Amino acid sequence: MDYPPLPEPPNPICPFMAGNESLTPQEVFAIRPKGGAPNSPGWTVRVVPNRFPALRIEGELLPEGVGIYDQINGIGAHEVIVETPDPGQELEDQPVGAIADVLRAYRARIVDLVQDIRFRYIFVFKNVGMLAGASLRHPHSQLIALPIVPRAVEEQLETARSHFELKERSLFADVLQAEMRSGDRLVYENSAFASFCPWASRFAFETWIMPKFPAAHFHTLDDYHLGLLAEALRHVLRRIRKGLRKPAYNLILQTAPFHQTRVRESIPAEMEFRWHIEILPRLAQAAGFEYGTGFYINTTFPEEAASFLRRVREET
Repeated sequence: MDYPPLPEPPNPICPFMAGNESLTPQEVFAIRPKGGAPNSPGWTVRVVPNRFPALRIEGELLPEGVGIYDQINGIGAHEVIVETPDPGQELEDQPVGAIADVLRAYRARIVDLVQDIRFRYIFVFKNVGMLAGASLRHPHSQLIALPIVPRAVEEQLETARSHFELKERSLFADVLQAEMRSGDRLVYENSAFASFCPWASRFAFETWIMPKFPAAHFHTLDDYHLGLLAEALRHVLRRIRKGLRKPAYNLILQTAPFHQTRVRESIPAEMEFRWHIEILPRLAQAAGFEYGTGFYINTTFPEEAASFLRRVREET
């Protein structure tokens, strides 16, 4: 199986490189092992507001009806997590401890933003390569806080609630148990996390990483488990990069919504949702069929994808 590498856009001036801190908005979080002043070199991970935000944190939330339609102003947060001062060092190139620091930055920003009761959902994503929507090559992730819960997440929640009401078990726990028992779609696991190519995957080599323990919200993860997650993430990304010859991909961190209100009897959050990471290699483009139907054509069975990734010998 041979997938050619994708071309990358040129970036003559990179605002994320160490020494170019003046080219970004003022940082909201940074890890500086040796200390130092904010917005100066010496950082290993740095978080700044997006210079061209999809949503803005300032203002009052104003939902309104327009005829039969609903609209809401663009209140939220949009931040960039710069994963390293080195523009040539991909996330999977970093040691486990450095990857854990990137995850720690995710956690710190979610812990801060969840205090804003205007926000209902916070997610983190990473675009790598032109096909995946990346506009800068420098390794970075993005965080967006939304005043509403995305429909895709609501659909997952509704399915999980129905499963719990019928069987009094967590849907996510049942899925993970089935994957681990079968092993056909399993890619990698350690003591706390399992990665697998999900049943009826949307994309070829789509891979999820999920905790083996009940946990609805990513930001409740402690430092020990952040390290184990960093280890699992590094293994999976390195296998995808080597096996598929550095494909473009999207990485999405899905966590449970916040500040939810319920009319019916409450279901424990850890029973209806389990946070997880989805890695979506972009080996083919979605087209009219996918956009028109919501169905995805995937020419690679998840069992074949997982078997292939298990056989990839990681780079040293």
